[in-house]
Amino acid sequence: MEAHESNGGQAQLWNGSAGQAWADLQVLLDGMYRPFEPLLAAAVQGSDRRILDVGCGAGATTLALARRAGAGASCMGVDIAQPLIDLAWARAANEELRVDFACADAGSYPFEPGSMDLIVSRFGLMFFDDPVAAFTNLRRAARPGGRLDAIVWRSPDENPFMTAAERAAQDLLSLPARDPSGPGQFAFARRERVARILEHSGWQGIAIDALDVACGFPAHELARYLSRMGPVGRLLEGMDEEARKRILPQLERAFDPYLRGDEVRFDAACWRVRASA
Repeated sequence: MEAHESNGGQAQLWNGSAGQAWADLQVLLDGMYRPFEPLLAAAVQGSDRRILDVGCGAGATTLALARRAGAGASCMGVDIAQPLIDLAWARAANEELRVDFACADAGSYPFEPGSMDLIVSRFGLMFFDDPVAAFTNLRRAARPGGRLDAIVWRSPDENPFMTAAERAAQDLLSLPARDPSGPGQFAFARRERVARILEHSGWQGIAIDALDVACGFPAHELARYLSRMGPVGRLLEGMDEEARKRILPQLERAFDPYLRGDEVRFDAACWRVRASA
């Protein structure tokens, strides 16, 4: 499908260094977030024939949904990052599943009205410039009674692993300040804000429940993860090799509390967001 975007700042970010980092670290990140796949795949019901995955990334969740839904269903994954959509298509080519992918802003994409039985997202809903307009667009894409089932991050304080690099780097690097209500990883940290956005965009039967999921990845991948991911990783990418070698060991020490043998282990503190159209 053709690209369709209006979320300009996020499109630039995710089609630049952020999207390329996720593409390059696809195997690591797929393993890290694999515990979420069965949670979202379990949302598929036998009557679901059209399923949408918002912020699908490299397609891991989309493919898991398609496997769960079976041959009679079709799944569409949408993401604003072309490098990730390219990866998703490449992965889908190896499986006989009815899947489609679009490089698009799901908040403004012209979905067929009333076409989706289920809309799912794993960490893909927090990046809209205008979340009420975006969730209104998604509601219109859902059939009457169609369901939303998504996972978003809770607060930075509840996710110390995700902010450890920034805390360790605050005296070493000039990091951009976080806008707690702007597009970004923790934009939906406050439960009441998520509920208000859904209510204002016409969703009903809203349920927002705390969810904690154990995640991890091989410890030998920590330096690569730190040097590419998030605001710290983006700054490190722009530095010379000598500076990176000086700073990285200091950042790695901040993750000592998360080392369990040959693995990095942490709990992801999330909201499970469910509603109906």
